This record gives sequence, C-alpha cells and structure tokens, in this order.
Amino acid sequence: MLIFHLQLHTLTHLLTLVDIKNFNMLLLFILLLCLRDSHGSRVDHAQGRIQLDNRVGSMFPQIAPVGAPQGLQPFLPLIAPSPLTPFTNISIPKLSGLCTLNFTAARSLLSVTAIDCWGSFAPVLANVICCPQLEATLTVLIGQSSKYTNVLALNGTAAKHCLSDVEQILMGQGANGDLKQICSVDSLNLTEASCPVKHVNDFYDMVNTSKLLKACENIDPVKECCYQYCHSAILEAATKLASKGSNALDSDASRILPEHSIRVNDCRNIVLRWIASKLEPSHGKKVLRGLSNCNINKVCPLVLPDAKHVAKGCGNGISNKKACCDTMESYVSHLQKQSFITNLQALGCAETLAMKLKKSKIVDDVYSLCHISLKDFSLQVANQEYGCLLPSLPSDAVFDQTSGVSFLCDLNDNIPAPWPSTSQGSSSSACNKSIINIPALPAAAASGQSCLYSHDVLIFLLVNLFFLVMALV
Repeated sequence: MLIFHLQLHTLTHLLTLVDIKNFNMLLLFILLLCLRDSHGSRVDHAQGRIQLDNRVGSMFPQIAPVGAPQGLQPFLPLIAPSPLTPFTNISIPKLSGLCTLNFTAARSLLSVTAIDCWGSFAPVLANVICCPQLEATLTVLIGQSSKYTNVLALNGTAAKHCLSDVEQILMGQGANGDLKQICSVDSLNLTEASCPVKHVNDFYDMVNTSKLLKACENIDPVKECCYQYCHSAILEAATKLASKGSNALDSDASRILPEHSIRVNDCRNIVLRWIASKLEPSHGKKVLRGLSNCNINKVCPLVLPDAKHVAKGCGNGISNKKACCDTMESYVSHLQKQSFITNLQALGCAETLAMKLKKSKIVDDVYSLCHISLKDFSLQVANQEYGCLLPSLPSDAVFDQTSGVSFLCDLNDNIPAPWPSTSQGSSSSACNKSIINIPALPAAAASGQSCLYSHDVLIFLLVNLFFLVMALV
C-alpha cells in the first residue's frame, strides 16, 4: 500500500505538468507496475552516507553533509539501455534544401538533443539539460560545416532555413515543438551578429589558435569552473576578433564599453564554433557543455516571489514558530513548481532567498527552524515528498523504446539549506572550500551502478510509463 500511495501521489503531480487523456489506462499500468515490484527482484540499498564522487575532491572539503540523517542511502539511478537510435534518411522530415549545415556529421548529437528536449519535459529540464544541449549542438553543426565552407557563421537567410530544419529534425524524434521559445533561440544566433570576423582564414590571422586549442581541447568540468583556463583563452581570442576594424580598445571606455561588450560576446560564439570544428562532434559537445555548466551553476534560475507574507510571519523575532514555518513552506511551494535545478543552483537559490528574507528584517535562521533543505528548491515529485536535484556536472536524459525517457536525479540529497551569517561571503561558488559538501553526482552513479531501481526511483518508472500510455491513447 505504501508503494501505491507513492505512485498515486506521483501520478497526481504528473497530471499537473501534462495533459493525460486516458486516466484509467494509466492507473492500469500503475497496478501492473505494483505487481511487478512486489514479485520482481529487489535491490538492497548500500548503507551509510552518500559517498562523494572523486571528481569533486578539489571543489569541496571531504566532510559529510551537516544534519544529514544517519544511514542515508544513495540514489540508485534507473539507467535506460541504449539511447534513441540516431535518425536515418527514412526518419528525417522534409527539409528546406536551403541549409548548408552538415547534419550527418552531428546526427548522434541531434538524437541526444531530441531526448534532452523531449516533449512535455523540455520546459522543466530547459535550464540545465535541454537548452545547453541545443546550443552545443548548433555550435557543433556550424563548426563542423566550416571545415567545408571556411565560414564560422551563416548568413541571415541560411540561418532561418537551418534553424527551421533543426527544429523539424528534433520534432521528428520527439522533441518539444516550442524549443525556440523555451530556449530563446533565434536565427540571429547562427550568424556572426556584430562580430567583424567570420572567415576561417581571418580567424587564423588574428588568434593564437595553438594556445586556444591547448587550453580548450580537454577540460576538467570542475577545475575549469574554478580556474577558467579555457574561458580565459576564449575571452582573449574573442576580444582580439572584436577589435578588428575599430579602435574600441583605445577609445573612451565609458562610451564604447556596452557596444564592445556585445561584440566580444558575439565573437565568443565564433571562437566556440572554431573549437568545435577542431574536435570530434561528441568531444566538442562535451567541452561546450562543460563550459556552459560553469555559468549555469552560478545563477539561480528560479523566480523568487515577493517575501512580504514570510516577513509578516517570521520578521522582528519569531513569536509563533508554526505560523512562521507555514508561511515559509507556502513560499517555498511556489519555487517547487518551476523547474528541476542542480544542487549548486539550489545552493545559490537558498543564498539568494536568504538575502531577500534578511532585507525583509528576518534575522533568525528560518531554514533550520523550518527544516528547509536544498532539494526543497527544485521541482517536487510524489506530492512534495521528494525534491529532485540534478547533478552539477553536465548530464543527458536517456531513451529506451520499452521504458521511455529517464534522467539522473538525486532523491536522497537531504543537505540542509545554509543560512548565511553576516560575515559570510557568497557560498554558492563551486570553488568555495568553506561550504558544505555537495556531490556532483549521486553516489550510485559515481560508483558505476546501472539498471537498478528501488522505491526511491519509482517516479522515473512512472515518467517512463507516461510515454507508454500516451503512445496507446
């Protein structure tokens, strides 16, 4: 009964995200799932606290999360078998015929992108998985094509056709049809925009390409975010490109800075495309996703509403703990309906909200008082019983024709949200050694476990089940 109770609450949450027309059929599948779970083999959880992935050793001190319950069990991820088979000519929709991009060179990336941006899940995975993957794929496509065209950008007309073709290919493989809106992608993003350099030969004339490639051909996704080796090389190259044909660097900085900054950012896209042209597509995607994740984890992507109700219940000294925590939980519940976020993003969101609450004259640690943890800031499943935190390292969703779509997520991460002290600086940086320990990946994933499931990952079985039902409706 406990299993079915969890499933039914999970189903209720899914119904708030998507429109399921055949409720009875879904319930039938849930009952079958319960029967399978009760009779099938079960995997025992490893005991003990979550073990950190070795790759984050230089990011955080090796200490256990403060306040973590004893006997904390690692999340056992449901890893679907092989990803969706790359598309073939039979499955490619009718394209414009006016796009010069070499889709064949990046067909596997397009398939991964379609899965990362799958249907109704694209909006809730947009910030961490879908949009970074889409941007990386577009960069790789242009970079790979530049080996034949000698141009690192598309003209305006070609950009419109190519973006439309990419949309059609992705939609044909199950991706959401509104990716341009979800990810704020415009055909201008495929051009050189304001950057004065787009030809490969001009790029070689202006940039120390050997230095750039050495810094960026292989990056450590943790160390890069801390030490900015590749980021610095990209900025140096982009700044040189942006200076072509102008004396921006020698002019009055206060007058030209905004325009020049935009130009440098546009030239940064040119630099990324060149890097992608020098790497094998899947390797280039790995580098690009690693670079983008450094920026993703720095910013809280959630919209934080006005905190006046919390200030009223908790401000100027807390006289009524229950009233305070009720208002706090009500506030957090609005955050839990937005999107999945990474554990480092959750840390940043907790810090941003704490600063907002302090400005509202809330001086007491309401996080500890009301037992607010980092997972409370992410999209909730199972009727707010589980907060799903995505890993801070780049990850992809996976697809299996039998079980559907699944993605790596830690349901056991019970790290308390830290309430910053007056003297404490920003704690959301991945390089701040003084903060609590946060694993970059769930412990089971770090140890290589796969094809395992438990009650803690039942939600993902239901996510997969949803697509089976929709296929039959």
